[in-house]
Amino acid sequence: MQLETYISDLLYRYECVTIPEFGSFLTQRVSATIDDTSNTFNAPKKVISFNEQIQKNDGLLANYIADVEKIPFEIANKKIAKRVKILKSYLTQGETLTFKNIGEIVFNNEGKILFEPTYHLNYLTDSFGLSQFVSPDVKREVYKEEVEAIEKVVPIAITPEKRKSKSYLKYAAVALIALTLGGFGASKYYVNQIETHNQLAQEQATQELDTKIQQATFNLNPFPAVTLNVTKQTGNYHIVAGAFRIEENCNKRVKQLKADGFSARKIGANKYGLHQVVYASYEGRLDALKALREIKKTHNRDAWLLVKKLD
Repeated sequence: MQLETYISDLLYRYECVTIPEFGSFLTQRVSATIDDTSNTFNAPKKVISFNEQIQKNDGLLANYIADVEKIPFEIANKKIAKRVKILKSYLTQGETLTFKNIGEIVFNNEGKILFEPTYHLNYLTDSFGLSQFVSPDVKREVYKEEVEAIEKVVPIAITPEKRKSKSYLKYAAVALIALTLGGFGASKYYVNQIETHNQLAQEQATQELDTKIQQATFNLNPFPAVTLNVTKQTGNYHIVAGAFRIEENCNKRVKQLKADGFSARKIGANKYGLHQVVYASYEGRLDALKALREIKKTHNRDAWLLVKKLD
């Protein structure tokens, strides 16, 4: 019995998954973070921990196994108890228990359980499709330091005795500072003009490419229209294949999945603006879970189940 697979499925939806007479895996939501040293932005996530004090059977894990494997609830409890007995024997022998996509458990020198979570999988479904990224260091020009450096070379302060005869030095210093600051402003303005030009050029190129694609599409349609009877998919259980920021990539993914024999479709964008693609939608939860397990096994290990009522 792949116990870690069932636990992993439940961690997407629940904050506590208990293995009776062994302990519980807990999840806690953590907001997005920024690493100042590496300028790395990390998406929100669920942090996993383990508490060996919570061992009371709440029925969640057994009920899930019973639904997936089509067995009675009592049989599922017996299978869990048998697996727990094996896990404890491994721990007493000094072995490390590895729960795939969850973490590792081992006994320390004092006979207490130590848990080291894995960071390969983010169980926060709201962050699906979001990965960490590194931003280049932002360097800002400090004009105050530039002015102070110029003042050291050309002092602005003029004594009263020389103000009448040497007043032009004051204006020359002010003019020099203005020219220096103006140079910085002009340089910044020039860079902004280049960026604006590049952006407009890119938009124009994209528009021309879209026009060519549309013309090619119209020219390659000499065949008579064909009426297809398409059955509309319904249900609140959706197996998600991926989420894309660019809708064109979303359409390509749908086309690929349909070529592979799936009833793929788009279900709109999530709150992060990512266009979501699903393998199929199901009316029943058990049918969806069965299909999800098969897809993870044969096609995409990162597929997951979304429970949502579509408009």
